[in-house]
Amino acid sequence: MRWTVLVVAAFVVVAGCGGPPMVAQDPPSTPEPGDAPTVTVVDADTGVEHGSVAVAVAATRGERYTGLSTRESLSADEGMLFVHERAGSRAYVMRSMAFPIDIIYVGADRNITSIHHATVPDGDGPLTRYEGHGKWVLEVSLNWTAAHNVSVGDRVRIPAAGE
Repeated sequence: MRWTVLVVAAFVVVAGCGGPPMVAQDPPSTPEPGDAPTVTVVDADTGVEHGSVAVAVAATRGERYTGLSTRESLSADEGMLFVHERAGSRAYVMRSMAFPIDIIYVGADRNITSIHHATVPDGDGPLTRYEGHGKWVLEVSLNWTAAHNVSVGDRVRIPAAGE
């Protein structure tokens, strides 16, 4: 009887693990110039374009985990679009990042729900969690949102490749 309980308990523990631990994978490939999808931010009230960036798309769990952490820099017209299956509360961190960025959360309705100006972590302390709600997360160069007058509520045009 004790062996049966022990075997059943071990099975429940193993079955409940939910898969292998998350490890960094190869980063999303950076498309050749002209081949990258373009994400455009549009003023919520006027429909005027604020700006566009060519994006690498991070659609898998491994790609989202790695993100921009293997890059040394990001030009002013580049970004990364993180794609999730559905909108939800999320927290992004600057794990192994070499440069600061803006983190833009975009809801399922394609409206910006929050913007963070994320700096490079200093030291070995805990990572700052940049929280927001969205189906997509767009990372761009630091202060890109300020330079292009982007604000919460503005609309984001996301290409079919990012859905």
